[in-house]
Amino acid sequence: MPLHWTIDPEQRLVTAVAEGGVTRSQFEAFLDALSRDHAHGYRKLFDGRRGAADMPSEDIMVLGARMRASHDSGPIGALAAVVPAEHVETISSVLGMLAAAKRPMRVFQAVGPARRWIASLPR
Repeated sequence: MPLHWTIDPEQRLVTAVAEGGVTRSQFEAFLDALSRDHAHGYRKLFDGRRGAADMPSEDIMVLGARMRASHDSGPIGALAAVVPAEHVETISSVLGMLAAAKRPMRVFQAVGPARRWIASLPR
């Protein structure tokens, strides 16, 4: 599957890596896992450097709305998103939809700085 993740309850950290084209159903499986494992409040490191959204913009909007709706279920953990330079603008607009959540959120172009930033935040 092009989207892999680990949910670490001890560290209260979710690490997700996209490799290849990620479909709506694959991303929904990720969101389902966050809900099932009560991990919405965990810090999240999303590495999308080798991934791409393999779905129409309507699906991306539906997923953005679903993520935003999850903010009503309780605290939302910080998000560090790592994307290639050519996708920073697109990802930033999607993240703008999620900015209503009271959580730290940053876009990076390299994993090292993203990992250091997310690790510096409280669990």
